[in-house]
Amino acid sequence: MRLAFLVNPKSGSDASPEELEAELIRSGAHVHRFGPDEVERALDTEPERLVVAGGDGTLAPVAAAAATAGVELAVVPSGTANDFARAVGLPQDVRDACRLAATGRRVLRLDLARMGERPFLNVANGGLPYRAARDAHGLKDALGTVAYTLGGLRSAVVADPVECRVRCDGDTLFEGDAWQVTVANTGAFGAGSGVEADAADGLLDVVVLEAGARARLVLHGAGLRAGRVGGLPGVRTERGSRVDVTLTPPGFNVDGELVNEAEGTFTVEPGAVALVVG
Repeated sequence: MRLAFLVNPKSGSDASPEELEAELIRSGAHVHRFGPDEVERALDTEPERLVVAGGDGTLAPVAAAAATAGVELAVVPSGTANDFARAVGLPQDVRDACRLAATGRRVLRLDLARMGERPFLNVANGGLPYRAARDAHGLKDALGTVAYTLGGLRSAVVADPVECRVRCDGDTLFEGDAWQVTVANTGAFGAGSGVEADAADGLLDVVVLEAGARARLVLHGAGLRAGRVGGLPGVRTERGSRVDVTLTPPGFNVDGELVNEAEGTFTVEPGAVALVVG
C-alpha cells in the first residue's frame, strides 16, 4: 500500500510524526511523509491513499483534496478533541489508527461540507461555541479537553446572544436572537457534544437555539452533550443542501478553526469522501 502521510507536528498526540510514520511502515505500507499543507506534493507521489494525522481542523482540507483526486482517505486522530474520529467510530489510539490506515479495506462514503470554499467535516457553529472556542484557545495545551468545558461554561454565563438570520434552501428558518446556530455534517463538536446529523445523507442539518432565559441553556447543554438537542423547547431544526447564515456580531467556529466573518453560505458535496473505516 502506497501512502502519502500528512502530519501536523503541533497536534496534541504524545506520538511524534516519526513514531507514527514508523507504525505505518511496520504495518506494511510504503510511506512518503509531508507537512499538513503539502497536499499537492503528496498527491504528486501518486498514492493509493492519503493519511492525515492531526486535529479536526487539519482534516477537512486533506479530505477535500482526496475527494478531488479520487483517492481514499485515512485519519489518525492526534488532536485535542478528535470529534470527527469519535463521530465516525475510528480508533482513538493513534497506533491502532495507523494500523487501520495501512491495512484497512472497508470504505465509507461521507459528505463533504463547505462554508464558501472552506471545507469542513463536522460542524460550523455561530454564537456561544465561537465564543467558547475563542476563550479555550490559550488553554488547550495545558488543559486538553477540559479547556472546552471551561470555555463553554464561561460563555454560557457572560456571553450575549447573537442576532442572526438563517435560511435553508431559500426558506427562512429563523430570524432573531439566538444562543447558537449550527450547520452540521457529522454533528460532532466541543470534545463530546453534538447535534443529530448524518454525514452520509447528502444534506446539511441546521440547529438554532433560540435566545431566551439563560437558565434554559442548562437543558440545551445537556441535550448537546447527549447529542439529542432536537425537539427541546426553543430549538429549531431543518435539513437542506444549502444554508445561508448571517450573524451579528460575526464569528463562526468551523471544525475548531475560528472564522471572523458575518455571513456564510454552506453547501454539501454528497458522498465525496472515501474514508477508510475497517
